[in-house]
Amino acid sequence: MVESKRISEILNSYDKKNLRIATVCSHSSLQIFNGARREGIKTIGIAVGKPPKFYDAFPLGKPDEFFVVDSYKDIPKCTKELAEKNAVIIPHGSFVEYLGADNFANIELPTYGNRNVLGWESDRAKSRIWLEGAGLSMPTEIKDPRKIDRPVIVKYHGAKGGRGFFIAKNNEDFEKHLDRDQKYTIQEFVLGTRYYVHYFYSPIQKNGYKLSKGALQMLGIDRRDEANIDEAHRLGSIEELENIGIKPTFVVTGNGPMVLRESLLPKVMEMGERTVEKSIELFGGMVGPFCLECVVTDKLEFKVFEISTRIVAGTNLYISGSPYADLVQPGLSTGQRIAQEIKSAAKQKKLGEIIT
Repeated sequence: MVESKRISEILNSYDKKNLRIATVCSHSSLQIFNGARREGIKTIGIAVGKPPKFYDAFPLGKPDEFFVVDSYKDIPKCTKELAEKNAVIIPHGSFVEYLGADNFANIELPTYGNRNVLGWESDRAKSRIWLEGAGLSMPTEIKDPRKIDRPVIVKYHGAKGGRGFFIAKNNEDFEKHLDRDQKYTIQEFVLGTRYYVHYFYSPIQKNGYKLSKGALQMLGIDRRDEANIDEAHRLGSIEELENIGIKPTFVVTGNGPMVLRESLLPKVMEMGERTVEKSIELFGGMVGPFCLECVVTDKLEFKVFEISTRIVAGTNLYISGSPYADLVQPGLSTGQRIAQEIKSAAKQKKLGEIIT
């Protein structure tokens, strides 16, 4: 990982009154660019091949300028040019996945958030240590596939958008579907309703839901549409589908809005609090947006099956605010909240607390 001293040197050379927010043109870039625009911050869209034409259809989400590279792998070679533009990199799922967690961790550019979180998020074994250590309840992990005695879901490491995940009922199912070239984890398949809770942690904010340092916000909740598992059940069981050549998949194709029973909100905030406090203990703390991916059972118990430690695509539902974000600031999006944090940190001379 790039040394923090090097990032501090680059950040110290920046014109703090003319910082620019930069990210890859994918995933949640529209709301990141729009949020920066609302806060008066100029933006840079990193595009592969050529500037994407679709941004012309969404002028309020279009970056102020495009920075074109031949491939994602070329981004680390362009750090000097981006630094000359006072660029602060905003990570999102596609950015980190396409570039690779190791390559992203070594980019010599000021990056919003704590890069140390990447190793804890992308490795599912370490994520479990973190979340269970925070006191969160997780689906049971089955380490030996020969001991699969109930429906399980097999997930590959990293942010894959659900690609390649599969359900197995026994070891035979597992062996039939496994991609042996990838690291994986096996979790029991918990029946319940899936909710994806969008949080925002600020180590520099002094008001709100206070933690040992800073404060926590909850800005929204979504559910995800997955192709083709969400509709395939209409044709029969998974076994019946596979017998006729249809393989159920979990690839995320879109997101839908959701609100929780209000009586569950104290538990949601407590889960977020525990997650942040444990991150501070383990690796100095994550910064900014994160998402706890949960199943809520019919006993109203939360089972957290995954964490995403940056802005998630489900927040795209709420570019003009959510039923929760509106109670923080009307019309607030996660993209705007990121821009607010960078702007506030620059004003308070605390950029070093939120940028690595």
